[in-house]
Amino acid sequence: MTDALYLSNAYLRRFDAEIASAGPEGIQLDRTAFYPSGGGQPSDRGHLIFPDGVDVSVVDVHKTPEGILHVLEKGTGGIPGQHISGEIDWARRYAHMRYHTALHILSGVAYRELGSGITGNQITAERARMDFAIPDFDRARADELIEGVNAVVREHRPVTVRYLPRAEAEKDPTLVRVAQELMPDVDVVRLIDIEGFDVQADGGTHVANTSEVGNARLERIENKGSRNKRLYLVLDPPQAPLH
Repeated sequence: MTDALYLSNAYLRRFDAEIASAGPEGIQLDRTAFYPSGGGQPSDRGHLIFPDGVDVSVVDVHKTPEGILHVLEKGTGGIPGQHISGEIDWARRYAHMRYHTALHILSGVAYRELGSGITGNQITAERARMDFAIPDFDRARADELIEGVNAVVREHRPVTVRYLPRAEAEKDPTLVRVAQELMPDVDVVRLIDIEGFDVQADGGTHVANTSEVGNARLERIENKGSRNKRLYLVLDPPQAPLH
């Protein structure tokens, strides 16, 4: 299996690894900083650099039963046991981190104010959306939720990772707000802890402090059924240089 470096260090951009397997479908490494698509967050993109200096673009990353597969722009290349280096597209990753943390804050605000769980979400580098089970939802209520997000952003709260056995996590409904069928099949649940505000089960990448999210703005809302409501948000460009 692949050692998923992004789980413990979302800010890792470059890494060294060994090719575990290579085939027409792509390359599997013994360790990687590339995030595979999942949980509403798209996969990372970037480059793998081989010992002879050949630089190949990574165009997709996804999980397989054997590990994390890197799909390359120009075939596979490389042989098992070969040592290579990798570099992720940091601007794309950092945008995903900011939006993913913004959605966690939004989920926490909605849960506190409306008691609503999440029925779906999707992140891109330009915007994010979240679906709620809220029957009575309009622009005014959406604006209130976004203001709640920005209030938490302004509080500069640390965002950390911790772990909990699945059996314990399932006893606390506040930790798992997605539909139960979306809960990953794992024995130990990874938690994203926004200090003093919210804790949720999640396998994605996040910023280290809510201040990095920046100002959120409501883009639009949509009705997706009698109860399911969709909210789109966009973030202003980061005020500080990328890490």
